[in-house]
Amino acid sequence: MLQCPDLPHQRLATIVTGLRRRLLQSGPALGRHCRHALAHHTGPLIALWILFVLYPNPFNIGVSVFRVFNPDIDPVAVAPITEGLPDEPAEVEREILRRIPYRYDWQVHGMPWYFPPTARVVQAGVGDCKARAVVLASVFDRLGIPYRFNSSFVHVWVDYEGKHETAFENPDARFYQQDPETGERFFKLPKIEWKLWLDSTVEGLWTVMPLFRKLLLLSGTALLVLARVLLRRNTGASIDKATVP
Repeated sequence: MLQCPDLPHQRLATIVTGLRRRLLQSGPALGRHCRHALAHHTGPLIALWILFVLYPNPFNIGVSVFRVFNPDIDPVAVAPITEGLPDEPAEVEREILRRIPYRYDWQVHGMPWYFPPTARVVQAGVGDCKARAVVLASVFDRLGIPYRFNSSFVHVWVDYEGKHETAFENPDARFYQQDPETGERFFKLPKIEWKLWLDSTVEGLWTVMPLFRKLLLLSGTALLVLARVLLRRNTGASIDKATVP
């Protein structure tokens, strides 16, 4: 009995063979392009390496920036943690902060900075200032307590009538405020206490970074710089040899 040839497999084999041949033919040219990029475009390559180490999925940066100005207020998601809450806003805030202990984004999400949705914070049970603020705002929304959502360069918090001001939570520190009742958005240049800002940034972005990611970041950057030095030195030596009579 005659058998029909396995055409799909033959086509696949032909495609693979063609791709392999092209890769082998373009190997020298590809190598030259890579060496040129390492020797003359080290800065962008280092920036890309840092981005890759900090954010293997860069999409999370855009999502987080969007949520700063459009926080995920979800009164349904916070239902499991609203039982037995007091009536006063300050007491509600104190209790929510107790129920959602503080943890840096590195420790929870494996990224230096991430703005999570409310449901994810409730599920994790921990989070940084952004996570705790979005949960508190959702709780206030569920309880019918008026509030305003505030952001500074290093902190996010929820404001309400009678809230006590701190070094990080006060009108001078904020650069953005959103009132969910009126929809009004408020922007202004904040007064920055640089030492507080610097200490907070270093603590959140570097101090708590996992050791493996630190080593990956530093070693990759060092290798790129070393490759640049060696390639440019070899290029210069080749030119010198070519110009010798």
